[in-house]
Amino acid sequence: MNEETKIRTEEVSAVAPAPRARVEDALDDAPPAADAAADRPRDYLDGFLAQKPVPQGAGEPGGEIYEGVIAALKEIYDPEIPVNIYDLGLIYGVDVDAGHVVVTMTLTTPHCPVAESMPGEVELRVGSVPGVGVAEVNLVWDPPWDPQKMSDEAKLELGML
Repeated sequence: MNEETKIRTEEVSAVAPAPRARVEDALDDAPPAADAAADRPRDYLDGFLAQKPVPQGAGEPGGEIYEGVIAALKEIYDPEIPVNIYDLGLIYGVDVDAGHVVVTMTLTTPHCPVAESMPGEVELRVGSVPGVGVAEVNLVWDPPWDPQKMSDEAKLELGML
């Protein structure tokens, strides 16, 4: 074998650890800055972890009414596809405002056999959620539904993943 094609290796017993960078070292070596960021106290995150989370409004994602509406929508199944309409991607939006809920949705096709009954069922189910006074359903066709709007759970259920 030629000397040029050999790979030379060297065994060592230990390697000194790399020096760790510390904020104190950077601040001590840094020239004084004229901006306010340099005057910031070192513990500027003090108390951050002690802060309490801001409670969600009932109509916001994570709120009681909003989550109740989503749960109700997940109980409605498309009669031809064994997946609920929420995971199927037929729900484009849920807006909650002081007990008034507007659900924007579509159907898989305008010629869907449940085109007349599905919006009524959605309105009835959403209206039965505690805290909802008025439920309204807006049926839209733009943008049209396509299989990419389905959740991963729905795709898995249908064998598309």
